[in-house]
Amino acid sequence: MSLKNQILEILEKNAKLSNAEIAVMLGENEEKIAETVKELEAQKIILGYKTVVNWDKIEKEKITAYIELSITPEEGHGFEKIAKNIIKEFPQVKSISLMSGGFDFLIEIDGESMKDVALFVAEKISPIDCVVSTKTHFVLRRYKHEGIELTEKTKDERRVISL
Repeated sequence: MSLKNQILEILEKNAKLSNAEIAVMLGENEEKIAETVKELEAQKIILGYKTVVNWDKIEKEKITAYIELSITPEEGHGFEKIAKNIIKEFPQVKSISLMSGGFDFLIEIDGESMKDVALFVAEKISPIDCVVSTKTHFVLRRYKHEGIELTEKTKDERRVISL
């Protein structure tokens, strides 16, 4: 595996690691790691660094929803123009992906309440000319997110009984 791929895999798991720590892990010198990371950033392979937060442990109300969109693409523009317009118009959209299967786009958004998300769908997404239908799914609880387990491991208190 190339040095670039090794660095990317390490940073994807823990973006907080320093170049010195990555260098030790890979048996390389720190300058080579720093140079490679800078190159990956310049090439827009590394687009940012993110912290995974377990929002269930914070008092702030926040709800995540996934919205399935079925659309009729515009002739000559396909899906790209629609996706770019949604990205530009709605900063609350965390992600938008073109999907295979029973719908076209999957949109992820965060809202302050179910009503907040419902109003976003009803007032902002549904009225878009090319939108044929929407289906909204609310996240009730996350157990694992971005590869990180969010639930605390509980000690198994059961006793072994044998006869």
